[in-house]
Order: sequence, then C-alpha cells, then structure tokens
Amino acid sequence: MTALTIRPATAEDTDLILHFVRELAIYEKAEHEVLATPEHVQRTLFCQNPKVFGLICLDGDTPVGFAVYFFNYSTWQGQHGLYLEDLYISPEQRGKGAGKALLQHLARIAVDQDCGRFEWSVLDWNTPSIEFYDSLDAKPQSEWIRYRLTGAPLQALAGAAPTSK
Repeated sequence: MTALTIRPATAEDTDLILHFVRELAIYEKAEHEVLATPEHVQRTLFCQNPKVFGLICLDGDTPVGFAVYFFNYSTWQGQHGLYLEDLYISPEQRGKGAGKALLQHLARIAVDQDCGRFEWSVLDWNTPSIEFYDSLDAKPQSEWIRYRLTGAPLQALAGAAPTSK
C-alpha cells in the first residue's frame, strides 16, 4: 500500500462521488433510495457558497473512499459542530487505514474550526463500523431519538407553516 492522501473533492469528482454513494447505498441495503444526480452534486457541493463539503481518500492515484460533511451548531455549547453525513471505503480497500485517516482528517478540521463536536450516525446493524467507532473511543448517543421528515409529510408541514420574509 502506498501512502494515503486526502484531498478536498472537486467538481471533477462528481461521478466518483456518485459511484461511492451508490456503493454505500448497496451496502446499507437502500440503493432504491438514492436520488442524487450529477446536477444535485454540482449544485450542492460545488456551488459558489457550499454548505456541504467532500473529501476524497486516495491510495497513490487510486480513489478508495470519500466523506461528506457539513457544519451544524450547538446552542448549549455556543459552538459549531462538524457532522459527518457519509464516510465510505470500497470493500476491497477496507482494513488498510483509509477510514481512520478520513476520520482523523475530519477531526483536524473540527479542531481547526473550533467545533465543539464531531458527530455521525451509524445503522444499528452495522457491527463492523460500530466496533471501529468504539475502538476510537467515540460514544453512541442513545438518549436522543433521531426524527426525519421527507416527501409528502415534509411538504404538508411546510404548507401549514406561516411563511417568513
């Protein structure tokens, strides 16, 4: 294995990012839920003022994985936090340190940006990832229940809310 490098994703990585997203969705048994297109990726990750950011992990010249993250905010801490939306390493590349390298890189970004937290979610059946995160001394946040609105319920709630100007 050559030295791992991590670099910011660029617009030229759009197809690669979507490739990794599809691989991740297959792994998570949710390929049918992937709706992202190259246009979505271009419009969100590579626009003038992006609110989400990507990283590409390479082994030499070979892309082996990616991460997508954004910044959130904790009113209790009075600080931003870094939220890792996706981290994925191709199956044939796992166990070589790429996942840990991406997490270390993201932790440095969080520290450099004065973030009070670095958080992510993991599916409850993903034992290999849970064991990996436990080995890093990351702590599950079991006291919180995550909620989500999508599709028609999201549209219905948005329609019921007063608009602000």
